[in-house]
Amino acid sequence: MPSLSAQLTTSGPIDVALLDSRATTGFDGHKADAADAMAALGKELSDLQERLFAQARAEVGTRRVLLVMQGMDTSGKGGIIRHVAGLVDPQGLAITAFKKPTPEELEHDFLWRVERALPQAGEIGIFDRSHYEDVLIARVRELAPAGEIERRYEAINDFERSFVDGGGTLVKCFLHISPDDQKERLGERLDNPDKFWKYNPGDVDERLLWSDYAAAYNVALERCSTDTAPWHVVPSGRKWYRNWVVATLLAEALRSMDLQWPAADFDVDVEKARLAAS
Repeated sequence: MPSLSAQLTTSGPIDVALLDSRATTGFDGHKADAADAMAALGKELSDLQERLFAQARAEVGTRRVLLVMQGMDTSGKGGIIRHVAGLVDPQGLAITAFKKPTPEELEHDFLWRVERALPQAGEIGIFDRSHYEDVLIARVRELAPAGEIERRYEAINDFERSFVDGGGTLVKCFLHISPDDQKERLGERLDNPDKFWKYNPGDVDERLLWSDYAAAYNVALERCSTDTAPWHVVPSGRKWYRNWVVATLLAEALRSMDLQWPAADFDVDVEKARLAAS
């Protein structure tokens, strides 16, 4: 069976409206089995992330990882940060949640603020939303001229290619939910006072533009899924499956880097003797 990454990679034209948000591609089990699978992944991810971090600290590695998460409201970006990023040492994480651009950010090219948020060597960076907002909401809400939106697709491809060529590994996840999934999750927030803080009345306004956002995602996924930086469609109607997928994709990316512990840059036997005599 091909890797999960290969099974979920997009290629060519796509219609997100036809995708099954509750699929469990690549998972041979049920919800009850996911906890054990996540525990096993957690141990591996923790080890691999520490190796990545150690290499940078020892100045023998410059590699870094960036996890990009995009999806409709309630698709689970925050849940992934809790349940997947929470599996590794936080000192090796760089998490950025992109909001509405500030006046300063609007004075620059749309990628300016993104470049400033890229992870450093040895880090796993996580983008909660990303540079793709500038071809998604900007396209739907007409926040930039059509010609500028068109220019941005290739600018994104060049930007991502440069990141990878510079030693970065990119994992892009489109967290796919259906309108029914979203309606259920928004309803849960309104039914639970502990979740009121997560509810934004503006989410319903955006929901009314669902078909427009779906069309914008179709273009972004088609135009910006490259050999260098492919998009992965993550069915997110089942939260437990979504978390397992993203953890697995991250583990696959780290495994592919063949991370080794840095060798000692001192004589171990000499240091043992010095320590014993101290």
